[in-house]
Amino acid sequence: MSTLQPKILLIGGGGHCKSVIDVIESEGKYTIAGIIDKKELLGQKVLGYEVIGCDDDLERLHKTYTYAVVTVGQIKSNSLRVKLFNILKDIGYKMPVVKSPLSYVSKHSFIDEGTIIMHQALVNADAKIGKNCIINTKALVEHDSTVEDNCHISTGSIINGGTVVRKNTFFGSNSMAKEYIEIKANSVIGGGTTLLK
Repeated sequence: MSTLQPKILLIGGGGHCKSVIDVIESEGKYTIAGIIDKKELLGQKVLGYEVIGCDDDLERLHKTYTYAVVTVGQIKSNSLRVKLFNILKDIGYKMPVVKSPLSYVSKHSFIDEGTIIMHQALVNADAKIGKNCIINTKALVEHDSTVEDNCHISTGSIINGGTVVRKNTFFGSNSMAKEYIEIKANSVIGGGTTLLK
């Protein structure tokens, strides 16, 4: 059966990559072709998947592989995730939404390309999530809220209804945003913060 599944490249082989591998294996939509990381890590393995190339190989590998996803994490700065996403886009890779079967994503929500929905995350009705985001384990994105491109909504955090999280924001673990507020672009919200305005 796995031969019928399209192959996907994982871009970045650190800790976040391990979590994404787990989600991709659980979802069962893609076969992992290999990992792209630093040149000196070629041949090493992450959870049994080999590092088969570095950034310089992405153009060549696109002749063989159509799909890729950024598996570099985002703590505070997202500059590397954004750079890699743009490189993949320019080459012409397709970057699907990767969604854990253990998550709940409303059929009335919208999620854009390259975003990863981790285990036990909840995305409720009329929520809109942009490109290249991480909605991490047990995060809640409530109804009518918006998370713009390149955001990381960390583990166990809560975005309440109608809230707008502008692009490039890091929203730390166990943080909570009150309903119908706006979080400015490029914000770094520390873990455990309660935002009321």
